[in-house]
Amino acid sequence: MTDFARYPSLVDKVVLITGGGSGIGAAMVEAFAGNDARVAFVDIQAEPSQKLVEQVSAAGKRPPLFIPCDLTDIEALRGAIGRVRQELGPVGVLVNNAANDDRHPLDTVTPEYWDKSFAVNLRHQFFAAQEVRSHMRELGGGAIVNFSSITWMFGGAGLIAYSSAKAAVIGLTNSLARELGDDNIRVNAIAPGAVVTERQLRLWYTEEQADQMAERQMLKRRLLPDEVARTALFLASDDSRMITKQCIVVDAGLR
Repeated sequence: MTDFARYPSLVDKVVLITGGGSGIGAAMVEAFAGNDARVAFVDIQAEPSQKLVEQVSAAGKRPPLFIPCDLTDIEALRGAIGRVRQELGPVGVLVNNAANDDRHPLDTVTPEYWDKSFAVNLRHQFFAAQEVRSHMRELGGGAIVNFSSITWMFGGAGLIAYSSAKAAVIGLTNSLARELGDDNIRVNAIAPGAVVTERQLRLWYTEEQADQMAERQMLKRRLLPDEVARTALFLASDDSRMITKQCIVVDAGLR
């Protein structure tokens, strides 16, 4: 069994993860809890989120704080961040993970659908970063990790609104890094590839298709959420303290 790195600088740090109830988000909740951080996460799905809290607690780690929240409601997001500050302390790490990679034929995209896609895939990332800036200033610095996707890099079919939003995440990341650098706040992005999650297998891939995707990669094994979570740990830790305005692709060489 591989023994992966642990990060002493994450011990007792308050970490907020959006969309933490399942998939990559849940893997990050477990990874940060495993590094003894004080983890909070928001998600719209209550049942899997509660199960995750129980799972982390059963593993002997500090239970994460779960806050139900629809991230398209910015006032609710601000309220959730305020609760994190009240119950755990100022946020030192923000992981903007929440998204929805819904497939959509080009001719069916309406202005309302476009706006909804940007609300769930991009807009909340900015407002969460805006809200935690004062927390990180108080702490003398912090780390923000935004989630993009390789989808926009190769032009994924049936994903034009999602791909556009995920491309915009890189522009957001670069501008935030410039804006927040004087506050010693680092801003980076992760662009995952074809990560095999329960949701992907339920909605988009068969087991056979997941294996075929792995065969297209340079590294011929399934890309799992844990691999992405370990990248987020590094970007959140002091080990990456001079890295900002970067996008790290985690795709096993698919692109």
